[in-house]
Amino acid sequence: MKLINKKNKNYTQVFHLFTEEEWAKTSKNFNKNISTFFTGKKHEVFVNAHEEGITYFIGLGKSTFQNFEIQQVAAKFSQTQKEKLQAVPTLALADFLNEKQFEEFAKGLLSGTYNYPFEKKHAFWNAKFELHFENLSQKKLDHINQKAEALINGQTACQDWLNKPANLKKPDILSAYLKNLSKKYDLKYTAFNRKKCEELGLGAYLSVNQGSAYDAAFTILEYKTTVKNAKTFGLVGKCILFDTGGISIKSSANLHYMKSDMGGATAVLGTLIYAAEMQLPVNIIAVLPITDNAISEKALLPSDVITAYNGKTIEVLDTDAEGRLILADGLSYLSKNYKTDYLIDLATLTGSSVRMFGDTCAAMFSNNEELKNMLIKTGDQTNQRVWNLPLWDVWKDDIQSDVADMKNISLKPVGDCIIAAKFLEQFIENHPKWAHLDIAGVAFGTVGYAKEKAATGYGVQLLVNLIENYH
Repeated sequence: MKLINKKNKNYTQVFHLFTEEEWAKTSKNFNKNISTFFTGKKHEVFVNAHEEGITYFIGLGKSTFQNFEIQQVAAKFSQTQKEKLQAVPTLALADFLNEKQFEEFAKGLLSGTYNYPFEKKHAFWNAKFELHFENLSQKKLDHINQKAEALINGQTACQDWLNKPANLKKPDILSAYLKNLSKKYDLKYTAFNRKKCEELGLGAYLSVNQGSAYDAAFTILEYKTTVKNAKTFGLVGKCILFDTGGISIKSSANLHYMKSDMGGATAVLGTLIYAAEMQLPVNIIAVLPITDNAISEKALLPSDVITAYNGKTIEVLDTDAEGRLILADGLSYLSKNYKTDYLIDLATLTGSSVRMFGDTCAAMFSNNEELKNMLIKTGDQTNQRVWNLPLWDVWKDDIQSDVADMKNISLKPVGDCIIAAKFLEQFIENHPKWAHLDIAGVAFGTVGYAKEKAATGYGVQLLVNLIENYH
């Protein structure tokens, strides 16, 4: 898609945007029959075919809309009208949109082109498609275009890897992809195999990996800016490629959805792509502890006691609470070996966060008011919302063990997402600005492009906007 500051005399395709209020003011200037079918309500589309071409009337709803709502409207329009849309120069008529709002419109048009497996076959990815908009300078349109494409490149990578069936994302396949990605974007790539992990003492991560037929791949990706004194973001993404539950095996119902258990890692991956393409003036250290959670004669057993990277011992009562084990080593390794201004981990971690919030928001835990407020504000702006939950020390009592420093679950049937966060807090090495996001309910769910549950892309825009606004 090209955004161009231009207006020709004739267009065979026009996008005409209206709020309900704008339509009420101008509807008298159009054919009366259009008003029978179009009122400007959110997501409303009327296709008017005429001798000169086609005009799409697109409704944005009330004029008090938030910017992310424009992206939602544009994405649904792009998705539902894809068979009709043509790869031709197209006029966008929306005088009331400011620069940020038009940016959201452009992002939405591109995000709505996603379908698994992602291929750029949609009209908007054709070089012949140009969106002409007179209200902004060419310089501003070029910047919007760059940002929109960088975001969608990151978000589609996130969605594609989450949507891939389990046999197409084995550890060696993902590692090969990350190596090539690192070359493309000049990222520093480091990966520790099982032998190296043993030497380093990554015992919590290895306890999960020991049941796998595939070698360990504890991976660190580093994006570095040339800007001096830039802030550094430490990101840890849960990367369980498929989760059987291990010996504490999951029920077979909906087990096929466990290909989605790497949602934290894919959000981090999409963020890295955006940062590299936009050359953001920050440093990012990303840790992806890659493995599956498999069943074998070598698999971790309930009652095993393991030693994590930071030396703390863990009694494993449930092998299906494996995400917090690999995150524990990811957090402590990053904290001990790198200096970061902010430390954020993301994980499809607990069913309790899904039962609590459904697909409305992520459960957030943080030890820092500044970071907490940054994430809440960014979540509200992007509609990738978070809700703060407590980290009171009373919850620590529930993970005390008789045979180790702690156990990986509480035996009480309450507060599991809080228990998991309290467990992870023991591995941040007193980092002063840490946040944990449990994204189990929002990373994978009902989407417009698929019949079954699929990847939403949650986390990419949240992290991207956070880093851009607070670097």
